[in-house]
Amino acid sequence: MGRQRGGRRNDGGPERSDGPVAGVYEIDTGTCELEPDPFDQQSWIVRINGEPSSHIDLTDPRALAFDYMRWIAELVRSQWDPSSRLRFLHLGGGACTLARAFAAEYPQARQVVVELDGRLAVLVRDWFDLPRAPLLRVRVGEARAVTEALTEDSRDIVVRDVFAGNETPHPLTTLEFTRHVRHVLAPGGLYVVNCGGAADLRGARAEAATIGAVFEHTAIIADPAMLKGRRDGNVVIAGSDAPVGTSSALASRLLGGGAQAHVWQDAQVRRFAEAATVLRDVPVVQ
Repeated sequence: MGRQRGGRRNDGGPERSDGPVAGVYEIDTGTCELEPDPFDQQSWIVRINGEPSSHIDLTDPRALAFDYMRWIAELVRSQWDPSSRLRFLHLGGGACTLARAFAAEYPQARQVVVELDGRLAVLVRDWFDLPRAPLLRVRVGEARAVTEALTEDSRDIVVRDVFAGNETPHPLTTLEFTRHVRHVLAPGGLYVVNCGGAADLRGARAEAATIGAVFEHTAIIADPAMLKGRRDGNVVIAGSDAPVGTSSALASRLLGGGAQAHVWQDAQVRRFAEAATVLRDVPVVQ
């Protein structure tokens, strides 16, 4: 990682270790702005280089304001009950919102969050009193390098939520990388990604085709307008060697919350992706 910044906010105030303090903070990859949620005195919004990155409810770790995070949580909930001793790998940390929610939902789980920005990782742990290792460990590093170094069958769930600006770095979308993810997943494990989709859905189709080329079973969760190509938004894509997204209870729960969502099962996903080109590390020369 790059150099660690000094322990002061950009507005000149001293750093605190007893909870969040509104301000703009220097981090290794730019700036992090911490601001109170104007609609909820117990919640905070984290912006990275001006873009909304995370939302934290201090009183309820299971409260997920970002719809795509709620969809991922519902998908995991549909596959495993709360007593499961799950092993999570989160690629992309932010404020560890989703990891914090899973720690509350699955108290016996072990989670590793991979965050590129070491300074951000320190700040987030100070601000939000995250569970300590071994329940939740934050590992500073690059997501692909960390994934490639892990041993076979060492994780039950891999969540990818990594963005540079509005896009996921290409090396984290390819067939070769997805095969590495499959290598580290135990039988029946789940790979789930947050794909930032444009209205033309080209990126989402390509990612679905790539995940479908590695995993026997796939699923997609998104709101209907997004799936019809009417607007930009988030598309959650999942892959597994076991059926995924087939629960009727999941379909029902996805209709609640801030934005209603639909779940597509494997056959629908493959029709959606059938004309897309699988993403590769090195472009194939025609």
